[in-house]
Amino acid sequence: MTPRAFTKLLGLILLLLLLQAAVMELVFIPMIAGKLLNRSTGQTFLLLGREAFWSGLIALLVVLPLAAWAAHRITARFKRVVAFARRIAEGDLSARLDQTGDDELHMMETALNQTAERLGESFAEIESRRQELAAMLDSMQEAVVAITSEGLVRWFNAQMQRVAGTPIYPGRPLVHSVRDPELLACVRTALEQRETRSGRASSLSPGRVFEINAAPLPSGGALAVLHDVTRIETAERSRRDFIANVSHELRTPLTSIQGYVETLMEEPQPEPETSREFLAIILKNAVRMNRLTEDLLALASVESPDYKLVLQPARASALVHDAIDSLGGIVLDSGIELESAGAPDSTVMADPDAMNQVFGNLIENALKYAKAGKRIRVGARLLNSKVEFTVQDFGPGIASEHLDRIFERFYRIDKARSRESGGTGLGLAIVKHIVLAHGGTIWAESELGSGATFHFTLPLAPGPQHPLAPAV
Repeated sequence: MTPRAFTKLLGLILLLLLLQAAVMELVFIPMIAGKLLNRSTGQTFLLLGREAFWSGLIALLVVLPLAAWAAHRITARFKRVVAFARRIAEGDLSARLDQTGDDELHMMETALNQTAERLGESFAEIESRRQELAAMLDSMQEAVVAITSEGLVRWFNAQMQRVAGTPIYPGRPLVHSVRDPELLACVRTALEQRETRSGRASSLSPGRVFEINAAPLPSGGALAVLHDVTRIETAERSRRDFIANVSHELRTPLTSIQGYVETLMEEPQPEPETSREFLAIILKNAVRMNRLTEDLLALASVESPDYKLVLQPARASALVHDAIDSLGGIVLDSGIELESAGAPDSTVMADPDAMNQVFGNLIENALKYAKAGKRIRVGARLLNSKVEFTVQDFGPGIASEHLDRIFERFYRIDKARSRESGGTGLGLAIVKHIVLAHGGTIWAESELGSGATFHFTLPLAPGPQHPLAPAV
């Protein structure tokens, strides 16, 4: 019992005694004073006892309502405390007690309110940190999923949902949403053996490869993190293919040169005609190797992050005219006519040297397939905010399955014809990178038997469009 509660109880007892004394003094003593004079001692004590009983009963009847009222108030306050505790236990941290009086219950109510306020602040801070953590995990490029010790999904981020493809639901087994065997094996190892497990998932999402790291959690369960390594795999595969292609392209001319040189060296006095024929073949293969080396250097240059263009205003018609003039001689030697399809005087931003390389590679590529049509047409037309340039041949055309890949390095439609004509398979790849560096786009259109047309765009120069003086 607290000191203040004991004091109140003691006060009630004293009040009862005082009330009894007052009733005795004011009511019963005057009434029995005359009676006691004619009574014996035994009768006197009996009469006093009876009157004391009645006086105590009267005092008790007066004090009982006061005690009931005080008990009711205390009980009501305790009920409010119990209701408050129940609301806190149910998670309602906004619950507060109405503070009354200045006794120990008031101090307890104050302490409970302060505790609830601190709990609310702590839970608000925890929730804020949880939301921040969820936002950070959702912004990750890696897919993350947490699994309970029973194999149920505990939590996952947005990237994991996108990767899985099918909906993931917390509380359901991971195997219901993810069917990749490697991921499930990694998670199972982390859960059962409590060991970190790594692996690669290639069937989780079509065309994508993920590196898996599954680790046990200290509180039970496991956490799996999936890192998308598709680009790395693609780059590595491209590097291997590039090395293999370069090696293959160099091996053929080197083998030829080596064979003819060894033949000449084995003959003490070779015939002049034979020597000239062999030397011509050696020269042809040396030129082919030199051209391959130059194209490799050019491709490395345009693919480099340090590749810079010297952009300046140029008329579209002037670019087309310069391309026809500079390459007309080569085309005429092959018996093919190089003609203009017209071009606007709109001004574009272009690097003249790079554009010469673009038109040179496209026209040279057209020469390989234009012999049937006997002509190549170069032109341009104005679109909304750009100019579209075209190089068209009238040869056999390109099958549709090749159109999406002809700008890849070393990709050839007809490998025998390309090697016979001295092609390296890098010209269109170089063109693509130069056009993209200008902020343009490039594509090809063709139908078998109707020739092929290569299109690329260049952005218009800023400011009002007006004809420029022709380049000298």
